[in-house]
Amino acid sequence: MRKLFQSARQTRRDFLKKSVVSAAIAASPFAKAAPLLRRVEEIGIQLFSLRNEMAEDFEGTLEQLAEIGYTEMEFAGYYGKSPAEVRRILEGFGLTSPAAHVQLNAIRQNLDREIEIAATIGQQYIVVPSLPADERSLDDYQRHAETLNLAGEKTREAGITMAYHNHDYEFDTQEGGRIGYDILTNQTEPELVVFEMDLFWAEVAGYNATFYFLKHPGRFPMLHVKDRHYSGEMVDVGRGYIDFTELFSYGLKGGFRHFFVEHDNPSDGINSMAYSYNTVRDLRFKASYELPY
Repeated sequence: MRKLFQSARQTRRDFLKKSVVSAAIAASPFAKAAPLLRRVEEIGIQLFSLRNEMAEDFEGTLEQLAEIGYTEMEFAGYYGKSPAEVRRILEGFGLTSPAAHVQLNAIRQNLDREIEIAATIGQQYIVVPSLPADERSLDDYQRHAETLNLAGEKTREAGITMAYHNHDYEFDTQEGGRIGYDILTNQTEPELVVFEMDLFWAEVAGYNATFYFLKHPGRFPMLHVKDRHYSGEMVDVGRGYIDFTELFSYGLKGGFRHFFVEHDNPSDGINSMAYSYNTVRDLRFKASYELPY
């Protein structure tokens, strides 16, 4: 049985007291009249989805993605390319890279280097993608929140924002009914740390991502758009049951700016990514910052 959140109705009064973050609204890709149907104008991809293709043909893979229509690349490694080379290649295909996944140890050990790489490529976010399996206790999450805050202070000096990407284990119930994701979202500073909500893994954990979009408005500038079949399997976007039309309608409240398609192990590489792209491109949804009660 799916875990249940505290009812949104119980916290409606608190939500009504919170105004929409004006900066998030201004930067939103659908920040016009709320009742109108919107679509995602700039569709991105997490390149972990095509790690084998990228390793074999870095430039050719990016060129194919540009031909499909993708415009934003989120990296998870550079396959021997220098940051300057990466930027040159991206610009040659009319692409940008708003973000990259950087392992926690790299943040702890050589943050200056990661900031330099991100600045050279032109990235706005450095995203911690996961936590070591032996660092997921409640005390660990407290330390991770502190690490993210300290890193966020340093990246902010370079005009870059720290972010955290979830899997399902952050939602595991621990002592006292607490979960790690609440520690991360509650104990990091909003002006220093934001979040990349992976819609698939939140679904696997049994949590409705919209709860967090409402509880922490403006702190979710990035989404991982990935789908889940009724069997539990990860599938191309549009081949599963996740209701992206509903989820995307929280864009002004959550502060969505970047939509990265991802599939950890696509069945058909580029063709799978093309199918997912077409699904997201054809979505139409309301982008209202009003609470959906």
